[in-house]
Amino acid sequence: KKGRVVVGANEAGVHALLPLAAAYQKVYPAVLVDVRRIHSRQMAQELLLRSVDFGVLTFAPPDRELLSLPLGTDELVLLVPPDHPLSRKKEITMEEMGRQVVIAHNDPSPARDRVLRLYEKRHTRLNIVLSLPSLDGIKRAVEMGLGVALLPRRCAWSEISRGQLIEVRVPELRAPRQLRFVYRRDGELSHAAQAFLEVVRRYGSRPFTRSTSA
Repeated sequence: KKGRVVVGANEAGVHALLPLAAAYQKVYPAVLVDVRRIHSRQMAQELLLRSVDFGVLTFAPPDRELLSLPLGTDELVLLVPPDHPLSRKKEITMEEMGRQVVIAHNDPSPARDRVLRLYEKRHTRLNIVLSLPSLDGIKRAVEMGLGVALLPRRCAWSEISRGQLIEVRVPELRAPRQLRFVYRRDGELSHAAQAFLEVVRRYGSRPFTRSTSA
C-alpha cells in the first residue's frame, strides 16, 4: 500500500510546504504528500481529530496537545507589474497604496481584516476594484495590469525572482509573521509521516528559496 502524509494549510501556507515536499520526495518518491486546504481557525481541531498529520499556522497553537516548529518568517508586500510607476520605488505609504487600483482576496482572513481596519482608522480610502478567490488568480491579474495587490511575499517568490512581479514595501502594513509547522504531542505517526517530520526538522528553518535540496 502506498504511503501517505496529510498536511493541512491555508492557501498561503501551501507555498511554505512546497520546498519541504520537494526535499521529502527526493528521498521518499513513492509516498503521496496530500496537502488539504484548511482554515487556520480549524487547524487545531483537525489535528486533534487526526484528520491530518500536520498543519501550517502563522501562530503557535494554544493547545497543550500540539507542538510546533518554525518554518521562517513571511510579510505582506505590494505586488506590481514591472512597467508600473511604483515598480521603481522600494517602499510607499499606506496613502500612496490607497490611491492605486487594488486587487484583493475575497476569502476572510486576519491579515485582510487588519489591513481594512488600519485604513478605516486612518480614514483613508482603499480602492478595491476586483476581488478574487485565489492567490494565483490575483497574481495573474496583477501581471495583466489590472491593478496591484498586497500579498504574503512567500506566495509570489517565483514571480518576483523571475521579474514577472515587483515587490514594493508598505511598512505600516507588512505585518511580519512566523510560520509554524504544527503536529501532535503524542507522537503517534505513521512511518511516512515521521519521516516527513524529520525533513521539516532538518530543512524547515532555512531561509526560503525556490528549492530545498536534500
